[in-house]
Amino acid sequence: MDAAQQEATARARELQRNWYGEPLGALFRRLIDDLGLNQARLAGVLGLSAPMLSQLMSGQRAKIGNPAVVQRVQLLQDLAAQVADGSVSAAEATERMEEIKKSQGGSVLSNTTQTTSSSGAPTVKRVVREIQSLLRSVAAAGDIIEAADTLAPTHPELAEFLRVYGAGRTSDAVAHYQSHQS
Repeated sequence: MDAAQQEATARARELQRNWYGEPLGALFRRLIDDLGLNQARLAGVLGLSAPMLSQLMSGQRAKIGNPAVVQRVQLLQDLAAQVADGSVSAAEATERMEEIKKSQGGSVLSNTTQTTSSSGAPTVKRVVREIQSLLRSVAAAGDIIEAADTLAPTHPELAEFLRVYGAGRTSDAVAHYQSHQS
């Protein structure tokens, strides 16, 4: 990717952050993880082609043009939060996704992402994913590991945090988060 393409991608991701609350790549990856989907299935539920979804995720395209698709994204975010807090089973989620796929509408995606369970408390996985998304929006995994290596001799706990959340697996970050709660 040349400098002009990198600049266009960065600009598209910043627009996505303003319009949707975060870059669509992070939002869609979270939906894929939380709902047990792959990209093709997510594209189908949203009513997008797989190439269009890929362009939105990579920042080659900034905006979702169809208001019904934007509404389906919001409905999937709500469903993912219900799955995460255990109020909706995987089987129920599959049925609901079929209903969402058929839904039409024109609401716009709110600028705040659903991050709480029905009790009002953020789910651990959501908190971890937000930390990961923030770190990864600032630097690439290789750069984060390099920074962690630099910090390790004098600040080992901070270095571990950067490695786990900036370049590690979500499951490892969840375990780290839980082990550091009082």
